[in-house]
Amino acid sequence: MKKADTNRKIVGGLIITFFIVAMLLLGAYVGLARYYEGGFSYGTWINGIYCTGKTVEEVNEELLKECNYSGLRVLDKEGYSYKIKGDDIGFSFDFTEALHIYLNKQNPYLWVISSKEQTLVPVVSYEEERLEEILANLSLFADTLSDGEREVYLLRTPRGYELANERIDVLNQDSAEEAIKGALNHFEDEVDLRTEGCYEDLPLDEEMKETISLWEKIEEFQDCRIIYQFGEEQVPIDGAVVCNWIARGEDGSFLYDEEGNLAVDDSKIEEFIEKLADEYDTVGGIRHFEATRGEMVAVEGGIYGNKLNRKAEKVYLKKAFREKEKGIHTPEYMQKGWKQGKDDIGSTYIEIDMKEQEMYYYKNGRLELQTQVVTGNTGRRMGTPEGVNYVYGKQENRILRGPGYASHVNFWMPVKGNIGIHDASWRSEYGGEIYQTNGSHGCINTPYEEMSRFYEMVEVGTPVVMFY
Repeated sequence: MKKADTNRKIVGGLIITFFIVAMLLLGAYVGLARYYEGGFSYGTWINGIYCTGKTVEEVNEELLKECNYSGLRVLDKEGYSYKIKGDDIGFSFDFTEALHIYLNKQNPYLWVISSKEQTLVPVVSYEEERLEEILANLSLFADTLSDGEREVYLLRTPRGYELANERIDVLNQDSAEEAIKGALNHFEDEVDLRTEGCYEDLPLDEEMKETISLWEKIEEFQDCRIIYQFGEEQVPIDGAVVCNWIARGEDGSFLYDEEGNLAVDDSKIEEFIEKLADEYDTVGGIRHFEATRGEMVAVEGGIYGNKLNRKAEKVYLKKAFREKEKGIHTPEYMQKGWKQGKDDIGSTYIEIDMKEQEMYYYKNGRLELQTQVVTGNTGRRMGTPEGVNYVYGKQENRILRGPGYASHVNFWMPVKGNIGIHDASWRSEYGGEIYQTNGSHGCINTPYEEMSRFYEMVEVGTPVVMFY
């Protein structure tokens, strides 16, 4: 009997103890719940910030410290960018509304099982008047033409004819402004107006369609891919050139052939070849030559150089253009120098400085021989003529004949008519001012030893630059 009473007392004590503990725990739980009623629940993280027990104002202040927005970069259809700085439009963030919404969703009495991690988006604000002012000053929005004012027309440029179509890829400024504001509202770093669909094509009337049709014919006409090769220089026959070859009527309108294509004005092609030849023919022209004596001299005249076969090139180009040939074309020459192009002398040549009475031979830019000479007698008006000539022959043991003389020379290299370079056994001195009173009949007298070496070194065709 006593044992049963004891057991009842123990059980009763345990029940009382459990009740007390339960009440204490419940009190603690309720106490924490009441504590969290003024702030965020236990273990709450928002945007990486620990918010337990903090008020909306406190959390908002902390979140704003982590927010930084430098501004928006706007890209147009060409890829050009325009910067709108956040500070310039009074850009700001505020998490208050989102924090209140999230806080109201939390049940303080369910703080044990409530969600603890959350990402919130702030409310963005900026001064729209300042934004409108900035947009109005961007070159992107500078085009103020109305849809009705936008035209389609042909434009003559240094590259040939081009089509100006003001009705394609037209910026819809309302759509662009909406896209920019949308990007700002989501504090994005960049917005591409093309991908946002802010460009559109406007409808065409019949006259505009006819202009585009004409442009397609012009574009095909100008599609020439012939390249003239002059040595290391190239002259492309492109739209800038062939746009001048379209046949025109008396009123300036374009003419068409029987197939409805733009007609070709052959006289314009011939004019082009004439101008091309004038530019690249070098025979007898003026060359600016850097003399060994250290100055730049202008040398005019002579028989050396390149001379285009104008007739053959006119025939070629008219045919090649019509047949849409393409590629690099080396023109036909009536006379051809060692090098083609405007600099046709190159790095292998003979230089005769008649003022200094010195002759030089350069091969691949390296001086191989230098000697004093005696040139034509200027006192008797037989001075050696200036010009760029060339060695057009080589002969040994030649008798040179003229009025009142017949002279044997061992080495003879003619450079222009009866004027040449040769040894002169009758002379013992060279250089200085001998040529002014006792010069040659026009030839270049050279010491035997140097002439023998010179004769072996020089090839037929070598340019000879002669000047005072």
